[in-house]
Amino acid sequence: MANFHRAALLLVIAARMSVPALAQVDLTGVWQPAFHEDNDERGQGPDLVDFAGLPINEAGRQWALSWDPDRLGLQEHQCQVHTVAYIHRGPHRLRIWEEKDPQTQDTVALHEYISTYEQNRTIWMDGRPHPPEYAVHTWMGFSTGKWEGNTLTITTTHIKQGWSRRNGLPSSDMITLVEHYIRHGNRLTHVSVVTDPIFLSEPLIKSEDYNLSDNTAGNWLWPCEYVDELPGQPRDLVQSFMPGENPFIHEFADRKKIPAEAALGGAETMYPEYMKKMPKPK
Repeated sequence: MANFHRAALLLVIAARMSVPALAQVDLTGVWQPAFHEDNDERGQGPDLVDFAGLPINEAGRQWALSWDPDRLGLQEHQCQVHTVAYIHRGPHRLRIWEEKDPQTQDTVALHEYISTYEQNRTIWMDGRPHPPEYAVHTWMGFSTGKWEGNTLTITTTHIKQGWSRRNGLPSSDMITLVEHYIRHGNRLTHVSVVTDPIFLSEPLIKSEDYNLSDNTAGNWLWPCEYVDELPGQPRDLVQSFMPGENPFIHEFADRKKIPAEAALGGAETMYPEYMKKMPKPK
């Protein structure tokens, strides 16, 4: 009988050892972005009417072509937050920490503080469901996470309307954001996949890398004050271009010596086969 109990105990221990841990990798700490990819877009900003390589549909393209950059001077837009689907593209600092259940010490949530626009984000790790479609939408949305091996996968819904690229390309308030956090030593890779049934014809995939920082000092604040950046303009005027009247439609294409159709983007422009349609350089 003693041997039976001993064997049963060994089976229980083996079963527990075979169950993967809920948190495979420690993501806590302060992370600094590395700007070795898409630096122009993430620094001073992309060119106007540069939509190349993005899977936008006709609705997204028309929205972007009607967008006047002076609109950012309107007071209601001056301090407008980048949504969670875009905010990782900018210059910012990222702090991650865990929230533990005081009784079980299970991880209830991961929290992020993003210095750009001073955003606080909660990633629920306790298996709770997403709220119904009519629930409030916010800049950071509603996020749930799970470990897939050593990769943290996060699904976010209920995100406000924002940008796919901050030269007028919109993202709707119906997007779903799936992120993957992958740590290699002191390097953290962040991969995002945005599905937008309104403005994209295919998922939009981006990635950024972070370096672990032992410096917790520095600027964590984002003060923003509304001022009159467009003096003399009627308060009810919203800057925009009517169809066919965007004056910048050839600016980027001509400077890069590519067809205007390529600069206008679309899923086709994401793939190497599109190069066959491009005229050979002179």
